[in-house]
Amino acid sequence: MSTATSLRALARQLDDPASLGRAVDELLAARTRPPALLALGEPTHGIAAFPLLRNELLEHLVERGFLSIVLETDCFAASVVDGYVTGSAVEIDTVLATGFSHGFGNVPGNRELLEWLRAHNADRAPRERVRFYGFDAPVESSGAPSPRRALSEVNNYLPASLRPGSARDLDALLGDEAEWTNEAAMFDPSASIGDSDRARALRVVADDLASALRRAAPSLRPADPDGYDDAAAHARTAQGLLRFHAAMATAAPDRIATLLSLRAELMADNLLAIVARERRRGPSLVFAHNVHLQRASSRMPVGEDGRKEEVSWSSAGAMVALALGEGYVFVATDADPHSDPGTLQGALAEATDRRALFPAPALRAALAADIGAGKEIVRGHIPLGPADLACADAVIFVADTDGKRQQYW
Repeated sequence: MSTATSLRALARQLDDPASLGRAVDELLAARTRPPALLALGEPTHGIAAFPLLRNELLEHLVERGFLSIVLETDCFAASVVDGYVTGSAVEIDTVLATGFSHGFGNVPGNRELLEWLRAHNADRAPRERVRFYGFDAPVESSGAPSPRRALSEVNNYLPASLRPGSARDLDALLGDEAEWTNEAAMFDPSASIGDSDRARALRVVADDLASALRRAAPSLRPADPDGYDDAAAHARTAQGLLRFHAAMATAAPDRIATLLSLRAELMADNLLAIVARERRRGPSLVFAHNVHLQRASSRMPVGEDGRKEEVSWSSAGAMVALALGEGYVFVATDADPHSDPGTLQGALAEATDRRALFPAPALRAALAADIGAGKEIVRGHIPLGPADLACADAVIFVADTDGKRQQYW
């Protein structure tokens, strides 16, 4: 049997939302236990086919008991979106502009997602509403913010009697915001404040605050679960930001990989906190770039054209999968409207005219030994290769897209 014939036999054609739902139901039914977190990846941001696929899948999963959606966006900005989808009186354009980081409010499909969530939640009791979360750290490609907000939120949440003595000089240690937000520090370690005496002292403060918060959980959390969980998110963010600034201040050869891994660590911690927060209501769907959700080391080219180098780091998905085991399911996606022969994308394109789901283990077994990865279709697209299939439970290949990106930043 030829590879093309084998792949067509494996493919679950996703011609409409109902067939998508059936294919995912079968994938999940084959697991030894229901998932706590279903991860849907995309190979790049801004191509409409992938968030629209996510929207279709979410509508089906909500009928199966999923009551939260998690996106690759700043975990604190996402509270604006959650307020909107659960009924707050704010204009959707304001929510799209302020409730997403990285310019993702302009990504096609996100407006439609928010409109559907708000309409779905409108007449439901709070415990039955679909919640919206972000799981990304508050960092951008230009650098990281000051830890002021995160540290202050924790300090202010704690009763005065529980605040650690190290936090008394918080404002003086934080100093001028511009010292933290200097964009030159992303590429010039000497421009970073992260290795200063003040930054090192703040890492002690952050640790003391996080410890005080954990020790006070039995008395504080039962009375105010949401408030406590928000304070805990600020505590881990403060610690993560200070580690990030410290890494920016080093000139080590693996500096970029370290920064990416620190972001991934905070992403993983945020995802696990969301799973814990939602576990009594139901599982969650998370949607992000494939590199953040796959179970193994991620890779990405960095640097200017002509001087790019590939760096690798342990992804958030790898860390979460280690904690959740069979409770973590990852479905990768890819597309290439001009797939080359001899590539994974070319082989998948021969098996579907629109889009199809392929179980990853069977897909690996059916592929020719010498098959490779295709070319990137837009900047930031990381094509799946055969080795990536070991990091996924299934792959959805989208053939009916032109692969063009809508500008979102």
